[in-house]
Amino acid sequence: MAISAIRAFGAFGAARWAAAMAGMAASMALAGHAAAQAYPQRPVTLVTPFSVGGDADLAARNLAAVVQPYLGQPLVVLNRAGANGAIGSQYVRDAEPDGYTLLMARVGSQAILPALQPGLSYRWDDFTFLGLLELNPYVCAVPKNSRYRTLADLVAAIKARPGALNYATTGPATVLNLGPQLLFNVLGLSSTAAMPITYKGSGEAMLAALSGQVDFVCTNYAPMAGPLQDGRLRALVTTTPKRLESLPDVPTAREAGYPQLEAITGWSALYGPPGMTQDAVRKWAEVLRQVSSDRAWIDGTVRLGSVPDVRPAEPTRAFVQAQVDAYVKLGRTAGIALK
Repeated sequence: MAISAIRAFGAFGAARWAAAMAGMAASMALAGHAAAQAYPQRPVTLVTPFSVGGDADLAARNLAAVVQPYLGQPLVVLNRAGANGAIGSQYVRDAEPDGYTLLMARVGSQAILPALQPGLSYRWDDFTFLGLLELNPYVCAVPKNSRYRTLADLVAAIKARPGALNYATTGPATVLNLGPQLLFNVLGLSSTAAMPITYKGSGEAMLAALSGQVDFVCTNYAPMAGPLQDGRLRALVTTTPKRLESLPDVPTAREAGYPQLEAITGWSALYGPPGMTQDAVRKWAEVLRQVSSDRAWIDGTVRLGSVPDVRPAEPTRAFVQAQVDAYVKLGRTAGIALK
């Protein structure tokens, strides 16, 4: 009887042990699966392919300031400037597609360079599109002590002394250069009607204009919003269809007689490396949906002089493709090409 009881208990205990182990294995599998889905589990790096203080940097930091409650982790801005934004863009292009390295995509590095530089190491669609963030009005301005009060004054001076004036730029294929070049093309002047002075980023270009080192500068409104509002710079024209609320006395390009300049505009978008994991893509779709109604982000974007315009991934891709096509056409028309 004792032996039979022991044997019976042993069989019962073994069964319970097997059941417990099976349950533990199932729990571990579920926990492992849940952990694999829980993106992100550490801070996410947002690469800005331009220098500190420029419009790309400001847009990145404005996003990073509000995103943690929705993302669940900090968004850390990393500036990797150089080659008109190509260095930082390529860095993200080559990153692991795990969602922990993202790109603050800009019109210059993601539309203009791919449109005008055939030998570029990446294509415009070599990324995972996550969403458009904002549009940036484009403005041409002069230092506060400049003799040029209107765009007509500046145009007259350029025509009268070709090559005598200069302007700030961050490279041939950036918005700081394409605006003036398009203007020269419209005027029937050469590409050296005013001489470009190249700086590493739009922040440095702004400092050059503020100090009077250059005669004029054309770029997105964001980095020059402060100097325009306090009078250190004087805006001559904007490329928006309507006058900006913050610059009600500044005529649009169409009002100034140069509607062709409306082709130049700026924007910010969020990209990931190619083949980014779907968990991370879905997470950022939800995060950007929440950010789009975040009052702090909206107010910050407006303060920077930009227009909040969050769009999902596919509409963003279509928008960028249209931008690339427009700059391809502009490059052919204005004779702008990069080697």
